[in-house]
Amino acid sequence: MKIVLCPGQGSQTVGMFTPWLEQVPGFETKLKELSLASGKDLIQLGTIADEQTIRDTANAQPLIVAFSIAAFRTALTDEFDAVAGHSVGEFAAAAIAGVLSDTEAMQLVAIRADAMAHEAAQTETSMAAVIGGDPEEVERAIRRAGLSIANYNGAGQVVAAGTKDQIAKLIGTSIPKARVMELKVAGAFHTEFMKPAVEKLRVASQRIVAKEPTKTLWSNFDGRAAASGEAFLDSLVEQVARPVRWDLCMQNFSGAKTLELPPAGALSGLVKRGADNASTLALKLPDDILKIGN
Repeated sequence: MKIVLCPGQGSQTVGMFTPWLEQVPGFETKLKELSLASGKDLIQLGTIADEQTIRDTANAQPLIVAFSIAAFRTALTDEFDAVAGHSVGEFAAAAIAGVLSDTEAMQLVAIRADAMAHEAAQTETSMAAVIGGDPEEVERAIRRAGLSIANYNGAGQVVAAGTKDQIAKLIGTSIPKARVMELKVAGAFHTEFMKPAVEKLRVASQRIVAKEPTKTLWSNFDGRAAASGEAFLDSLVEQVARPVRWDLCMQNFSGAKTLELPPAGALSGLVKRGADNASTLALKLPDDILKIGN
């Protein structure tokens, strides 16, 4: 089985579009189309914008989704069996699987990004990855700090979310055989802090008629294949304030060949550690396209 993976927020880096714009035919044209749909100057954001600008949720989410879609449309073929996205990456996955058009995916993710950025600005919140440690001890430490688990990433990693003070408390906690790392995000995503953003996205989603997926499309809700396009669209709305179960998605990857779209790296690392006998390729630079099929 060949599986396409679409990364989530925090995977963005300064200037990440530059080599793709220089080396991949059609990439710039596609980005201009996606920029129009999102209402963002994605080329500027992905080439010359600074770290603080692209860390802003309102910019990071459409930037990441656009990168995955543009790379897939201009550099890959349709020769794959399934697709999965992590968090906001599910919007790229929905477009690739045919549930949403590219334009619809960008329109919705722009609304999601603005709504989540607005909620993040109401209270100073953040997220932190906890890597390693005994799962029960890790969860107890997270709960004692007053935090919620936002992402179950598998491969011995969970992500906690809450206020900045709570994140600082967790970072200062000694958890045996575990390390805690604050993420490059600006909000407690996939928690109750984001409930108002769910409603804004729900209203926008009601203007769209989702199509049936043309490929197997796994959901962050429970790791199962989408029963229908409409069900997946509903899940996209709800996952804004609901934990991401990437661990359950990875249970489907055993023995598969996975290809992570740019901005790639994080999901491939999780697959290497958490999916039995799965191979993985991260498309970090245009040269990596030549490795597909090897």
